[in-house]
Amino acid sequence: MDEIKAGTGMSVRARPEILAMKGYVSARSLVATGGSTVFLDANECPYEPFVGASGLARYPMQQPPELVRAICDWLDLSSRNVTVARGADEGIDCLMRAFCVPAVDNVIICPPTFAMYAQSAMLQGVEVRKVPLADDFGLDTGGIMAAVDGDTKMVFVCSPNNPTANLMDRDAVAGLCTALSGRALVVVDETYIDYADADSMAAELERFENLVVLRTLSKSHAAAGLRCGVTVARADVTELLQKVLAPYPVPQPVVQAALAILTPANQARLASRREEIIARRDAFAAQALATGPVKKILPTDANYLLMIVDDADALCARAADQGYILRNQSHQPGLAGAIRVSIGTDDEMDGLLAILRGDALDAPAEERVARHVRKTSETAIAVEVNLDRKAPVRIDTGVGFYDHMLDQIAKHAGFSLQLECDGDLHIDPHHTVEDCAIALGIAIRTALGDKRGIGRYGFCLPMDEALVTVALDLSGRYYLDFKGDFPADHVGDLPTDMIEHIFRSLAENLQANLHIAVEGDNAHHMVEACFKGFARSLRQAIRQDGADLPSTKGTL
Repeated sequence: MDEIKAGTGMSVRARPEILAMKGYVSARSLVATGGSTVFLDANECPYEPFVGASGLARYPMQQPPELVRAICDWLDLSSRNVTVARGADEGIDCLMRAFCVPAVDNVIICPPTFAMYAQSAMLQGVEVRKVPLADDFGLDTGGIMAAVDGDTKMVFVCSPNNPTANLMDRDAVAGLCTALSGRALVVVDETYIDYADADSMAAELERFENLVVLRTLSKSHAAAGLRCGVTVARADVTELLQKVLAPYPVPQPVVQAALAILTPANQARLASRREEIIARRDAFAAQALATGPVKKILPTDANYLLMIVDDADALCARAADQGYILRNQSHQPGLAGAIRVSIGTDDEMDGLLAILRGDALDAPAEERVARHVRKTSETAIAVEVNLDRKAPVRIDTGVGFYDHMLDQIAKHAGFSLQLECDGDLHIDPHHTVEDCAIALGIAIRTALGDKRGIGRYGFCLPMDEALVTVALDLSGRYYLDFKGDFPADHVGDLPTDMIEHIFRSLAENLQANLHIAVEGDNAHHMVEACFKGFARSLRQAIRQDGADLPSTKGTL
């Protein structure tokens, strides 16, 4: 991109000193493309900081090319329109620094709205002009235009709006862009747009030179802890932003995690999760409206609700006493008695409903819960078990029949199991099948803790013409004896030569003594009998009855 020497497009409204200055030349900006490169320019250590680290010893690019490409694919944009930074917050801050002259310029915000617009302006010494939203929480475009003068550099529009959760009218936003063309940027914050039934305003970028759109992975992509956001703008604005952006704003672990998040398969997974959240949000809203404190819930296009209650301070305090943190928004204009509620898990929303009804929450029972993450070069697995609950059961390994068998373990053993795997199925199912069994065995063993009160042993199971005998001892010592000859090489997409291997991995990582013998004529029945028999044995073995340790040795 050529250096902007005189203002073009909206860059004519930037701070003159930013236009004139030459951007910092970081070490990585000197890297030539193609061929091998020896880095002796940035005083880095040539060794990685710990075994297994990758790419931490060297500075990253200011705009890592592989991440920019992934973001461009996600948003259907050109790289000249994208600036990657530490969340949308840093994009706001860079806009302030690039365009607003301290103690001279002003920006316009539309309260009630996201507090960081005003916070960033105040930190830069920029005047904040407030034009409240209309009674229906839409934009007061007439009021905005009346507040604009020659020193107005930006108008912030949050859509869906935080905290009122409503989308702004697209035509109203487009009208502002037209009216303020060449005069001020219209910054549309679309942090929550993926929860709304609406297209991004970024599609209008070529139509409006003064349009800026903020996007982030924090909310809809479940990555608030990652701090990765995108500022979308015309090329002249993009170049100015990258002048004032830190030389190395995106750490290498963030790049790696963001690339994993933005894969097509994971995008589809997250879209499914958003659908779950929306359904839970709507169900909770209907139930909350039937409770005494809640007088009204505003329509929402986001993953949160704005509830109007009798006494926001009292309700927030009562919730906090029971470990629930809500966001009191009653200080915002037009929001007396307002509380913002993010949508959590089913259990969390059930707990909040109990608080709204005035019920005291029981002290949480000590449940045998474990989470385990396993990452190798071949698989990435996340597994969670709760041995004292029967739901949820959610399994996705990418191997359909294996999913069905793991579901049999959870259902017949009577515990909650959530397991997801992203494995190298393009090679074959082996690594996925093996590593899931390893991870599940570790998770169950961890959840069992010191094993006090468990049954320890399990026995049995016939299935049609197939007969399986299973004996299990959660002894803390590994042994497997497996006898079975399957008359087919596959059941569905699961190779039958992996069945013994699955139970070996389970027994070894569960540290259990396991004997399985199966016979029959139908491979499907034989395999399913093995899993059901194991599950029923496990059900007996993990069941708690008292607190005694089932061993004369005093340990398991």
